[in-house]
Amino acid sequence: MESPAQLVILAGLIIGLVYGAVGLLSGFCLMSSMRGFLTDGDGRLVRSYALAIAVAIAASQFLAGKGMVDLGKSIYLQATFSVPVLFLGGLLFGYGMVLSNGCGSRALVLLGRGNLRSFVVVIVLAIAAQMTLKGLIAPARIALVQASQTTVSVNSLPTLLTTLGLGEAGSRALAAAAIVAALILFAFAHPVFRRSPGQIAAGVIVGLLVAGGWYVTGYLGADDFNPVPVTSLTFIAPIADSLQYAMLSTGLMLNFGIATVVGVFAGSLVTALATGRFHLEGYSSPRHMLRSAGGAALMGIGGVMAFGCSIGQGLTGISTLALGSFIAVAGILLGTTAGLRVQPLAVA
Repeated sequence: MESPAQLVILAGLIIGLVYGAVGLLSGFCLMSSMRGFLTDGDGRLVRSYALAIAVAIAASQFLAGKGMVDLGKSIYLQATFSVPVLFLGGLLFGYGMVLSNGCGSRALVLLGRGNLRSFVVVIVLAIAAQMTLKGLIAPARIALVQASQTTVSVNSLPTLLTTLGLGEAGSRALAAAAIVAALILFAFAHPVFRRSPGQIAAGVIVGLLVAGGWYVTGYLGADDFNPVPVTSLTFIAPIADSLQYAMLSTGLMLNFGIATVVGVFAGSLVTALATGRFHLEGYSSPRHMLRSAGGAALMGIGGVMAFGCSIGQGLTGISTLALGSFIAVAGILLGTTAGLRVQPLAVA
């Protein structure tokens, strides 16, 4: 019989495989969503993303409400965090995402399709993230966090509502229902999106994958003797860990994040080969490569500062209804918007 840790790794691989396939077939990506919404007049992808957030919140809060997963054990619901660092990290990540034409998860998906530009993005992102987590940039990040962090008694929307006299269960249900309803109305108010079954399916599946990650690590991975970190889909630290594991596997253990990264690449590759979408492509110029690598570095640094990426905070963090996640996502959205205004002709 497999141990909980082995089950978590296997489940992470499966979740990654599904995400890779869905990401390739649907084009699921926050940067592409916002570019379509702000500059191309196409609102389908952004509504697919909104639907994914709604499903992730509803399913994740259901699991938490049933006591199946303790979201309070995740990195998002901490009592102490730095608002400036979260927001600044989000800004850097969002702007870098535009320069690189997609986030870390999108780079993995495109790499599976044969996009060699994404190979550079993944490698540079991994190195920059590791430098920010444990390397040369880490002391500056830690000093900045220590100088600006705040300890709070309210770290999520449900706990904020409890200060108004509501019970824990009622606060959770009310906060989740309000946001989920608003996101679903936004998504399905668009006639073109209502006629896009592929985008609807992508939003639902990705949202369920987020909840699936919580269930796998928080429930299946629960072990009094060897517990695994409670987490779900996120890609900055896992991409960094994956590169380190590939180089120095004797000093590391396989985990949910590394398995997910491998799964996303493999799922995209298999899907691309099966559907005839695989084709090699590279940079059009040295300047294009420099811009892409610079964006990847900003994503690696900013993603660590923000505790996540457009998926790790934009979906997984938001699914916990953590106040810190809303701050980080605000930075990501602002940085992406600024990048799209400055780089309107970025190569897809």
